[in-house]
Amino acid sequence: MSRILVTGAAGLIGGEVCARLVAAGQRVTALVHRNPEVRANDGSEVAIAEAVPCDIRQDRLGLDAATFDRLAQAHDLIIHCAATIRFDLTDAEYEATNTRGTANVIALAQAGGAGLLHVSTAYVCGTRDGVIREDDPLPVSGFANGYEASKAAGERLVRASGVDWAIARPGITLGEYESGRVRQFDALYMAFRLIAEGRIRLVPAGADATLAFVPIDHVAGGIAAMVENWDAACGGTYHLVPSEPLPMADFARGIGSVEGLRSPTLVDPARFDASTLPPLERRLHGRVSALYASYFQRDPRFDDSRFRALTGIESGPADEAYLRRLIDFCTEEGFLPAAGVLAR
Repeated sequence: MSRILVTGAAGLIGGEVCARLVAAGQRVTALVHRNPEVRANDGSEVAIAEAVPCDIRQDRLGLDAATFDRLAQAHDLIIHCAATIRFDLTDAEYEATNTRGTANVIALAQAGGAGLLHVSTAYVCGTRDGVIREDDPLPVSGFANGYEASKAAGERLVRASGVDWAIARPGITLGEYESGRVRQFDALYMAFRLIAEGRIRLVPAGADATLAFVPIDHVAGGIAAMVENWDAACGGTYHLVPSEPLPMADFARGIGSVEGLRSPTLVDPARFDASTLPPLERRLHGRVSALYASYFQRDPRFDDSRFRALTGIESGPADEAYLRRLIDFCTEEGFLPAAGVLAR
């Protein structure tokens, strides 16, 4: 049994990772921030060994020296899930959490000689299209937003840390593959609701754009498999992505195929002018959909050959059937309107 510490353990990915590790017989310590509850994606409480409140933005993670040293010596492996995934922050806020926060977690690993499994994002590739391989060099510029840039900076720190490391790069993490179930609706789900309800009707999108929607069970299961194969995983970077991404055209059509929901009109980005939108839609576009606009215009094809060779695991495709399962769960939970509600 390994002694594993998970940062961001109360988050969507962190909580499900903890659940899978505990189910496999691992002893798990959870680092949490504001929310002390560690729950699996199904909402059940996870029987962790200890929950420790902290703030990764601060030196020593905001812990006193004795607690920091105790945690450093007590664990063999740290899984760093903690991050901000918001797209509306300043560069300083991204740097504080996603970059300096990673440096502070590295210091914990260095203090006790623990390995570090760093959870990044597949979109550190920036605005590149085409095949993106797991061992491609990190770009130094060309990122779509401060989130991507800060995660790339965190990866560079991990590689230069001197500890045993591996990097997991999930795609856009959404609900479970078979059920669509997700514990919390955040990030892209908010833009998705505005589009599906018809409050955002025009979406600037590339003709060949795709979305790397990946189920939470593939992401958390993949991270747990990396832990199981830690010696082989060390020094590697691994994409946790769907076998096929979802084309934007299928995304739009799939929404409109559900009774009660509205299919967006996809517009050539070169011809899209937000100033011509009705006042409410213009405000919603600026506050929400514009934050995700670059993801609707790119076509990165993430290759996961190294991950599949390491674990033998492959996700299913992000197709319209998976999208429909996501929508059905959102409707069952009241996040999206039931059939006929919008028509009344």
